[in-house]
Amino acid sequence: MMSIEPEASEPRWAVPPEGGWTADDLDTLPNLPPHTELIDGSLVFVSPQTLFHSRAVDFFTWQLQSLAPPELEVVREFTIDIDRYNRPEPDVIVIDGDIVQDPDQTRFPAESVRLAIEVVSPESRSRDRETKPVKYARAAIPHYWRVENHDGRAVVYVFEREPATGAYTSTGIFHDRMKVSVPFTVDLDLTAITARRSRAADPE
Repeated sequence: MMSIEPEASEPRWAVPPEGGWTADDLDTLPNLPPHTELIDGSLVFVSPQTLFHSRAVDFFTWQLQSLAPPELEVVREFTIDIDRYNRPEPDVIVIDGDIVQDPDQTRFPAESVRLAIEVVSPESRSRDRETKPVKYARAAIPHYWRVENHDGRAVVYVFEREPATGAYTSTGIFHDRMKVSVPFTVDLDLTAITARRSRAADPE
């Protein structure tokens, strides 16, 4: 007698509830893909990372960890609570250190975030340029950096929240070297993000 394989069940997160998913659902829905975000009640899944994206996230994580004052902490790829229907995952965040209290934490409140950094991928371009900055500014995150790959070179767009309007204003575009004084003093060689590839390409 030939057995019949049971049909694969549809994951519970494939069908959103009326009104959309909530921030708490990210901690309870089973088998969500890694780095799932919640934007306006919808689950957002990330595409495989490019090498540039991986190197840029590593670069800013390690560099900012070495430069941040002791009262701040740098965390990569960690969700933040903006409101009931928005729980994005910036690529790198700088947070108030006293908010880190439990190793089992899965998110931080947006009010603890001093800086959010997004490294742009082709599939995240509109979210990182338009959707997320608006939400981060409304959540009163004072600083936002957007990192883009321009022909193999990192370009960083720096924004600061203007208190009177509650919106971000551009405070600089940096190509090879990045020097800023807020949220703390930073002087970075951006060419280091792709330097390994360049050295490998140079003949001996």
